[in-house]
Amino acid sequence: MIRVLLVDDQPLLRSGFRALLDLEDDIEVVAEAADGKECLARAREHLPDIALIDIQMPVADGIEATRCIAADPALAGVRVVILTNYGFDEYVFNALRAGAAGFLVKDIVPEDLLHAVRVAARGDALLAPSITRKLIDRYVTQPIGTGTDTGLEELTNREREAVALVAQGLSNDQIADRMVISPMTAKTHVNRAMTKLRARDRAQLVVLAYESGLVVPRNR
Repeated sequence: MIRVLLVDDQPLLRSGFRALLDLEDDIEVVAEAADGKECLARAREHLPDIALIDIQMPVADGIEATRCIAADPALAGVRVVILTNYGFDEYVFNALRAGAAGFLVKDIVPEDLLHAVRVAARGDALLAPSITRKLIDRYVTQPIGTGTDTGLEELTNREREAVALVAQGLSNDQIADRMVISPMTAKTHVNRAMTKLRARDRAQLVVLAYESGLVVPRNR
């Protein structure tokens, strides 16, 4: 059973999402919250698998809620999926940096919402290649990192190579083709790199790869 926490300051939207999710045999909405502060309290109380969090809310917004969840060892199993009205923007970028696993636009069709919840619960990437490319484009305007205190020195050469390919927006199958290894081995390299770098998901691997200077935007 996938346990979901719904966080949005609009009761009507929460009700609509809850009605949809509760129809599924493998998904259960365990709690709701109307702001970031309440979100954190409900997350600690119920320990959901997925927190669907609106990015713009009163008291504490989705970015702050995400940052608090990511920083709390007791909530390490909670994967944050950001809800937004506007698609990929500065708010979403900051939420991904704060520790979100991915994001969904609120006008998503029901089938895609259910698929996204299940994908996030499995621990798989919830960023389409097009979104990863937007993350990369965003870093073109950022200073290149120094690689200090990132944990990159703990990675093997193959793990570094896998992280660099993740940062280019490649899937595990594509990484396997590029590295001439099996998809399972590619996934193992990515997962071990995530563990060593303490990255919650592939989105954070992309962020770390560019902030550390492991990967440099090509058009720099």
